[in-house]
Amino acid sequence: MKETFFQYIQKLQDTITSTLEKIDGHAAFKEDIWKRPEGGGGRTRVIENGNVFEKGGVNISSVHGKLPQAMQSYFKVGDVDFFACGLSLVLHPKNPMAPTVHANWRYFEMYDNNGAIVDSWFGGGQDLTPYYLFTEDAKHFHQVCKKACDHHNPNFYKLYKKKCDEYFYNAHRGEGRGIGGLFFDYCKTTEEMTMQQWYDFVTEVGDSFLDAYVPIIERRKNAVFTDRQKDWQEIRRGRYVEFNLVHDKGTLFGLKTNGRIESILMSLPPQVQWRYDHHPEPGTLEEQLLSVLKTPIDWIA
Repeated sequence: MKETFFQYIQKLQDTITSTLEKIDGHAAFKEDIWKRPEGGGGRTRVIENGNVFEKGGVNISSVHGKLPQAMQSYFKVGDVDFFACGLSLVLHPKNPMAPTVHANWRYFEMYDNNGAIVDSWFGGGQDLTPYYLFTEDAKHFHQVCKKACDHHNPNFYKLYKKKCDEYFYNAHRGEGRGIGGLFFDYCKTTEEMTMQQWYDFVTEVGDSFLDAYVPIIERRKNAVFTDRQKDWQEIRRGRYVEFNLVHDKGTLFGLKTNGRIESILMSLPPQVQWRYDHHPEPGTLEEQLLSVLKTPIDWIA
């Protein structure tokens, strides 16, 4: 399974980066091949200062070795070996009318002292973080997510949409990071689902990413905006940074397994503002966004 999934994310990375370069029309992804001393490595691709994308990354990695002590405590296991591979992407568009998007699809294995697999699971998802709310964009993104889920289980969309709303939540701010999407983790063999079926589900969600995001970025990339709206985008990006550095488990895992810092922190936007006690004016589009982030919405309904 690990070889099969790693081959899949390599091809998916190629597909996504080539599509995004065409959309941008100016900047190209810079590729960085790296190795992890303890075992494994990755292929980081970053785009910067483009016509459309101010900064973005589409990264794959495949790492293995002894599970660090901090992660043993987290997983409540003893001295075990592990393997993890995945694709992680974040795109920060230049235009504040266009949303930031994040996605991740991953596979994990743990082994006993004889090298036998003692646990394995899939995880991942995709979510949207707008700075100005367009209902048609939110509905489209969630409809694509639901379609991918419905092919495998009619309950998946509702379940993983809820988990996404709960996970991508800045508890210290009392607001969601964005308008959600899908989030799933610890997808293991059960009576209902084999690992092959989980693979089929996760890869269908991965294949749906461009269908979910490309129509939105094409609609918004050339929209007219003001300096005030750009300021708002950078203030909201600050909330994005707060989540990634305070709450995100993927960031924590990377830092505690001697991950590659540049790849882990690739998700951080290039221009950010933190204004003291900032509040949007009542009745504005900015205030409307905040009201939506306070309580998750059923975008399909």
